[in-house]
This record gives sequence, C-alpha cells and structure tokens, in this order.
Amino acid sequence: MGGRVSIQTFNLPDLGEGLTEAEVVRWLVAVGDVVVVDQPVVEVETAKSIVEVPSPYAGTVSTLHGEEGQAVDVGKPLISVQANGVQASGSVAPEAATAATAASEQYREEEEAGSGNVLIGYGTPEGEASGRRRTRKTATSPVVVAQRSTPSPPHRVPRVGSPLVRQRAREAGLSVHTITGTGADGLITRSDVEAAIAAGGSPFENEPSTRTGLAVSQREPMSGFRTAVSAAMSRSRSEIPEATVWVDVDFTELFTARKQAAARGAEVPGLLAYLARFTVAALRAHPELNGEVDAERNELIQYDGINLGLAMQTDRGLVAPAILGAHDMTTAALDVELRRLTAAACEGKVTQAELTSGTFTLNNYGGFGVDGSAAIINHPQVAILGFGRIIDRPWVVDGQLVVRKIGQMSFVFDHRVCDGGVAAGFMRQVVDAIESPVQAISHL
Repeated sequence: MGGRVSIQTFNLPDLGEGLTEAEVVRWLVAVGDVVVVDQPVVEVETAKSIVEVPSPYAGTVSTLHGEEGQAVDVGKPLISVQANGVQASGSVAPEAATAATAASEQYREEEEAGSGNVLIGYGTPEGEASGRRRTRKTATSPVVVAQRSTPSPPHRVPRVGSPLVRQRAREAGLSVHTITGTGADGLITRSDVEAAIAAGGSPFENEPSTRTGLAVSQREPMSGFRTAVSAAMSRSRSEIPEATVWVDVDFTELFTARKQAAARGAEVPGLLAYLARFTVAALRAHPELNGEVDAERNELIQYDGINLGLAMQTDRGLVAPAILGAHDMTTAALDVELRRLTAAACEGKVTQAELTSGTFTLNNYGGFGVDGSAAIINHPQVAILGFGRIIDRPWVVDGQLVVRKIGQMSFVFDHRVCDGGVAAGFMRQVVDAIESPVQAISHL
C-alpha cells in the first residue's frame, strides 16, 4: 500500500489595515525548491510597504498559489510545501514527520505569542493574548510603522480589496468612506472605485465647513501608515519632557579633509557617514543618551551597543530604519550600510528589525534646504540629533572675517535621562570632531 504524501499549505496571513487581499509582487522560490522554516518565500504589496512573507514549514515547494501581479485573499492558500523525508512508498519518514510537526507547532506558538517571524513588518499585535513576558518594549519611532493599531473610530472602517484599490481612490481624490462596496460584506473593489470616478466630481465638492465657512474641496482619510505616525508623534510629545539645544558648526575642515583624500585617489565616504561615526563615538562617551525610560519600573535603560536610526523621506512617508550594530563599524562600513539602507527604504524593503530597533536617531533635514528643526524624539528613544543645510557664510577665524561652510546642528533630548550639561558635552564632542576631523579620526 502507498503511503500518504505530507503536504502543508500556508495561507496568506492577515495584513491588517482593513485589507482583505495582497498582491503578489515577486516569488522568491519556485516549485521544487527546498525551503526551511522562516525562509522568505514571496514579496507582497501592502499599503505600507513591500514585505517578505516567510514560510512556517520546511520541505519542498509543491505549489505556488497565485501568479506575480495577482491578488491573493487573506486566509486563502499562498504556498504549499511537501515535507522532506518522503519514502519511496510515499509514506513520510518518522523523523521528517516529527520535524515538520515541530516546525508547524513552533510557528503557531510564535504566531499566538506575537512573533515577528509571522510576517516581516507585521508582528501580531501586542494586545493579543500571549504567555510571554516582554522585557523590552518594541522601539516604535514616530516616523516608523507602529506595531499596534490606534483605537478604531466609532464608525465602521471601510473594507478595501487591496492597497492598489485604496491608492486608486486616493489618486482620484475620493474617500473610501464615501464609496459603497458591492463585494461580499460591503467589500470595496476596483470596479466600485472606477464607478465612483466615472460618476464625476468630488463627493465633498461645495460641502461647507462649519468652522471656516469655506467649501471643502477634498477629504482624504489618513492612511494606516500616517495614523501610526500620528499616534507615535502624539505619544512622544505627551510623554517626553524634551529640551532642545543647537549650535552653528564649521564644516570647512571636514570638507577639506574629504577633498584631499579624494585627490590622493582614496575612496571617500559620504559626509553623512562621518557624521554617523562621530555621533556613535559621542554616544559611547554619553551612554545615557543611548537608551530609553522604563516608566512602569521607574528605571533608566542603557544599551550595550548602538543601533543608529536614520530619518529618511520615502514615497511611502518618513521612516527611520536603523543601522544595526553601528558601534562596531568604521566610517567606510557605515557609508556602505547607509547606502544599502537608503536604497532598501526607498524600495520599501527594510526589515522589521531595522524599522523598530533603533536606539538613537540621526536626522539630516538639511537635505530639504532648511537650517534648523526642533525634531520630535522617536519614542521610546530619548534623543535625536539633526543637521541643517551647510552653506557658505561669513565667519570670524583668528580675528579675521572669512567665508566658511557653516551648518546648524540641533539636539533634542529627554530631560528625564540627563540635564543640560550632559547634552552640551555630547554636542561639543560631535562639533569638535566635525571641526577638527583629522584629529578626531586618529582617536577613533
């Protein structure tokens, strides 16, 4: 008698945001490939990002449910895997069956406990039941996708077929709240959006505002990403007693040192890589700024290591992914990682760990052509350092008025973790390194 072949099918997980399907962007495996537990198998498009979905099963891929560019419903089959160790008769070897069962049970336990392995970028909400005690809160940045959804409004959230449907409505200036869904249980489909567009005009055209008396030309509901950003920023402002200090910095010597190195044929790291390296060194000397506040236990936490967050503007919004283990990197290594992380952020492919594990944030708002900013701290971090644009300005050096490259550096810190003296000491170390880079680099 032939034995039964063990086939395990993984269904598309719930991606949140009221979405009932996701589009398959790219398969990372093919039929016949051998996969292991937690190996990324497919990239799917969501309203927040393109995320990788890992397999909860180990074995050989037998079926890919869905073509690239095709939408897959949440809860429907995504990929089927045949357990390895199938004998010639078709029966499964005991050791293989045991391993497959253990892997499946482990996955279910992690899913119930809120493991990030369930879906990179979408951990199970912390509010769900879990037997594990979390010793460290998820580091959620005000500019990074939050792991917990904000309280739902009293009205029913529209059910939208896919992020592309929501995007189509947004591009047309329509609110999904005004579109009647014809799908199951009121699901809004692409045809519903196209029909609303064909009807012409904005549903809010000439709608009077009770506050201003002006007609409302458009209403756009906040996306899940923007809602998360808003909640995180509001929490930062309400919980952190912050203080801001700033100083003008002379970047001339740093520009000169980089130019001279390039003239010698050396591969010169970008300016931001130097700023990151100087920041890491200053955090080593002032570790209280590289931590967080545990309000529940009334403790100040310091980390043995630095995950340097970098605020980045992308098409999906402002995010602050972190260079993990920045304390172990040289300036050149930081430069390589900066370029990789920037590209990943622009493509929406930063990992969950990179998005949520930052211990300190560096903000280069000078790229927007502004001089200064009192930034909002990325809760639960306790400080953020920012640099404005660098331009030629008149400057006094040794009693002489000269033209120098000057930029403003601002520093926002949580007054619970330190006083102004520590903040000033941290800033001066960064400033001194920028203004005397050769001397600073020789000591790093």
